[in-house]
Order: sequence, then C-alpha cells, then structure tokens
Amino acid sequence: MKKFKLAVLTSSDRCSRGEAEDASGPLVSELARTVGAEVAAYDIVPDAAAAIKAKLVRYCDALKADIVITTGGTGFGPRDIMPEATLAVIERAVPGLPELMRAEGLKKTKKAVLSRGICGLRGRTLILNLPGSPKAVKESLEAVLDLIPHALEMMEGGGH
Repeated sequence: MKKFKLAVLTSSDRCSRGEAEDASGPLVSELARTVGAEVAAYDIVPDAAAAIKAKLVRYCDALKADIVITTGGTGFGPRDIMPEATLAVIERAVPGLPELMRAEGLKKTKKAVLSRGICGLRGRTLILNLPGSPKAVKESLEAVLDLIPHALEMMEGGGH
C-alpha cells in the first residue's frame, strides 16, 4: 500500500477554546491510516474563515500534503463556514466525493443532505470537507475512503 501525506483540520469554536474534546479529527486520522495515510499535521481552529484558509494554504503549499481532510463547519449554523473557506482556496472542484458521501448518508438519515461539505484541488493537494460529528465523519469517510488512493494516483498523472 502506497503511503500518502495527510493533514487533518478540525473547525470548532468550542474545541479550539478547550471547552470540548475533538473526537472527529483523531477519528479521521485513524480511518485514513487504513488506506495508507501518514498524518503529517493535525490542528484545531475556531470557526473563522481567516484561520481556516491560512491552515489550508499552509497544508497545501508549504507542507505539500497529498490530502487535507477537514471536519466541522459544514452545517447551517451562523459560524459554519468550512465550505466557503475551502472554496476560497481551491483551484478546481471535485463534486463527486461529497455527492457520494451525501448519497450514502441518505441511506441512513435524511439529515445527510444537510451537509454542505465540498471537495476540491489546490495544486497537488485534495481537500475534502467532512461534517463535525464523529458518527457523520465515520459514515462519510467510509463512503469514499477506498477511492482516495486512486484519486491521489490520478493527481500524479496516473490513469483513470
């Protein structure tokens, strides 16, 4: 199994202030390791566009992560801005992965369609937004996890 560099970013006001423990970010790391991820960075930021964008750009441009998986900030709350922050830094959209996550989630709950997470490419890095709850993280990531190694191969010029 080919290894790839993963950065995990949790967006949560409460977790960033130490008022709650982040269970979703570590779960992303654990699940992604099953398909070859090596965690190169893990951070928690508040639900603030500037902080999110700064981390995403750093992970992509300086760290050269192969994939960045975010958790949190994809709902309808007034400070849920992960998709907008991600959209501001990506160069090309990858709509199929979030579509698949929502479609698979819909088999379990109608609420899955309320996730606004997006996916896209910045340079040679894939950025994927996941919801914030551990249950939704597990279900969403399991829906696409087996596709990630192939997606990364394609980004390196491999076949379809």
